[in-house]
Amino acid sequence: MKKIFDEYADKLPQKIIEEVKQNIPENISETKLRKILEQVFEEYKKSWVEPGESVGLVGAESIGEPGTQMTLNTFHFAGVAEMNVTTGLPRVIEILDARSGIKTPIMEIHLKEPYSKGKDIRKIAMQIRETKLPDFASEFSINIAEGSVDIKIKKADLAEFELDIEKVKDALKSSVKGLNIKVKEEKEEDAYTLIAKKKDEGDDLNELYKLKDKLKNAFIQGVKGIVYVLPVKRQEEFVIMTSGSNLAKVLELDFVDKTQTVTNDIFEIAAVLGIEAARQGIINETSGVMKTQGLNVDIRHLMLVADTMCASGVVKGVTRYGVIKEKSSVLARASFETPIKHLTQASIFGIEDELNSVIENVMMNQPVPLGTGLPGLVTKFKNTEEKPK
Repeated sequence: MKKIFDEYADKLPQKIIEEVKQNIPENISETKLRKILEQVFEEYKKSWVEPGESVGLVGAESIGEPGTQMTLNTFHFAGVAEMNVTTGLPRVIEILDARSGIKTPIMEIHLKEPYSKGKDIRKIAMQIRETKLPDFASEFSINIAEGSVDIKIKKADLAEFELDIEKVKDALKSSVKGLNIKVKEEKEEDAYTLIAKKKDEGDDLNELYKLKDKLKNAFIQGVKGIVYVLPVKRQEEFVIMTSGSNLAKVLELDFVDKTQTVTNDIFEIAAVLGIEAARQGIINETSGVMKTQGLNVDIRHLMLVADTMCASGVVKGVTRYGVIKEKSSVLARASFETPIKHLTQASIFGIEDELNSVIENVMMNQPVPLGTGLPGLVTKFKNTEEKPK
C-alpha cells in the first residue's frame, strides 16, 4: 500500500493523500486503491487553473456579484440588547478595507473540560467579563466634611459578581494610585461603605470630583475590553460569546481552549498569532458572512483576496492606502481613486508605465496579457548530434 501512495506523492498534495488514507477501508485491495487514487488525481487536475486565466477578474466578479444581493442588517442575539454582530455588506467592507476599529468586535471562547460541559459556567463567564466599580456599586457620594468619596456596595451585588470586599479594596488601590480606603459595614442595610481619600491631596472640592470620576472608571476584575459575556450551548459543548475582544489576555487564562478560541478582529489576530493566522481569519470571516447570507462563493476566490491583503507581511486593505498603493503601474493606481493626483505625480517625476498588467492595457485599448494574449516563449535548440568525421 505504501508503494502505491508513494507513486502519487509527487502528483497529489500531501493533505489529499492523508484524506484518502483516512477514508479508505482497511482491507482494500491494491487494484481498487490504485483506481481510487487515479480518480482523485483526475478530479484534482480539473481544479487546476488554465495558464493565462484572469483569476483576479474572476475572483472579483464572483465576490462582487453576490455582494450586490447582501443585506445591510445587524444581527442581534435574541433577548440581549448589548450583543450584536455586524453582518452582510457592512461586515465584508470592514474585512476587505482592513479597518482596525471594527463596529462590533466579538470573541467565541471555547473552554477546557469540565467547564466546556457546563461546570461553573456562570462563574467562568464572570471571570472573563470586564467588571468596573459602577457595575455593582449602588451609590457614589462626596463627603465634604471628611474630604472623601463614599461608595456604597450591597453584599448581594458583590456575591453576584463573585467578589468580596477585600478584593474590591485591593483592586481600587491598584487602579487609583495613592489611595487610602476604609471599609465600614452597614449591618442594617446589609451593605458596605468604602471611604476613599487621596494621601497627598487635601479637601479641595475639585480634587474630590476628579477622584470620584477615577473611581467610577476603576477596573476591578476580568479581561479589559470584554464588556459583555453570553454562555451558549452548542450541541454538547458550552462556549462563551463576548461583546468586545482581547485575544492576548483571554489566551492567558488557564481554563480557555487556546486551539479553538477565535476573534473577529483581524488586526488582533495578526498581532497575537501572526500574519498566516490573520490570512486564515480573513478567509473564515468573509466565508462566514457569505454563508450567512445564503451566497455560494468559491473559497479559492476568497483565498486569493486574503493572499493579496497579507502578501507583504502585514494586513493591508483593498484601498488606495493599502494594496493599491503598492502597485507599480501608475495607470493601475489612477484607475482606483484620486486619478489626477497619481497622473500629476507621474508627470512631474517622469515615471514610466510598462503596461504589464490587465487594467492599464484596458485603459490603453490594447490586448490584455492573459489567455491568448500571453507572451509566447521562443528559444533555439542546440544540435547535439555529432557531425561525421
